[in-house]
Amino acid sequence: MPPDSVGRLVSQGHAVTMESAAGHGAGFDDEQYQAAGAVIEQDRSAVLAGSDLLAVVNGPRNAGDWAGVPRGTVVVGLLKPFSAPVEVFEFWASGGVTALSMDALPRVSRAQSMDVLSSLSTVIGYRAAVVAAERLRKFFPLLMTAAGTIPPARVLVLGAGVAGLQAIATAHRLGAQVEAFDTRPEVREQVESLGARFLTLEVETSATQDGYATELGEEAHRQENERLREPVAWADAIITTAQIPGQRAPILITREMISGMKPGSVIIDLAAESGGNTEVTEAGRAVFYAGVEVVGAQNLASELPRDASQLYGRNLANFLQYLDQAGLAWDADHTLSLPDDDIVNRMVLVHAGQLIHTGLVKRREGGVMDVLNR
Repeated sequence: MPPDSVGRLVSQGHAVTMESAAGHGAGFDDEQYQAAGAVIEQDRSAVLAGSDLLAVVNGPRNAGDWAGVPRGTVVVGLLKPFSAPVEVFEFWASGGVTALSMDALPRVSRAQSMDVLSSLSTVIGYRAAVVAAERLRKFFPLLMTAAGTIPPARVLVLGAGVAGLQAIATAHRLGAQVEAFDTRPEVREQVESLGARFLTLEVETSATQDGYATELGEEAHRQENERLREPVAWADAIITTAQIPGQRAPILITREMISGMKPGSVIIDLAAESGGNTEVTEAGRAVFYAGVEVVGAQNLASELPRDASQLYGRNLANFLQYLDQAGLAWDADHTLSLPDDDIVNRMVLVHAGQLIHTGLVKRREGGVMDVLNR
């Protein structure tokens, strides 16, 4: 959270404590937070034990990391109900902690100022195009030199959500020749407005209430792979963004399709954490297959920490203000009362000793999502 957002919370009457050096990676020092009215605490355990509400980026990776969080505490952050360890949430439930996940925020118009996923997808899409330009062994733009003309790189973006649209815009600004595909025909106008050519492959699907593409049937998925074969072979760089919340990412590019690409081409797979959009993707690694580099991108937003933090922190501050106005409250013995609000209800993962979110419940029961996650 940037210092200006902390200052806003302080001006609204909240007491804000920051863990010392929490902002250093994003270029914010303790003195800036103190000037904004925050108290700096050197000991993390003291922050955990002394707060009504803990605002974080990601939650702990194991239950023991946050053993000092008292009953009645609210944890708000990108808590990843479909992939974070279920044991952490069970530990919180047993300790009377309430968890609200910013990545479960419904994508409705009145929640736009709190929409963390859109903010971070903007950062990720931009960074993906830059990484593709860095990894590709040729120029992105058309260059006319005394030694001859160098044609522009051909970039294919699969998926035209927020990340895909930002990747399209950035690749176009860098001078590449850009094509894009999405199963939702309604995004065609947005793609073309950014300077890319929209591929019409006669494979369509609808969108969920939160704007994600729904899953294709088996035959439609086969047709999609077949019709993408030629555009994939044509591309110098590909950026894939297709994900379905709570499910394995769809395979858009097979090994056979990669083998048909030009050696030295690059694929940046933004769906790596949920299994990847290619058959060879490995999360957090760059692998070579048939001379093509496939980058299993993870947490690209952290590579632009200042602006990612500015956006995320402001979304988070807006949500905390919304919670306050909606009626978040504790009684005399620190028992929490959550507001009955449709936005807040969608974000609750753990409350009153129970796992609430469907993804957590299914994973605890050994459902398909847990199997895919492993």
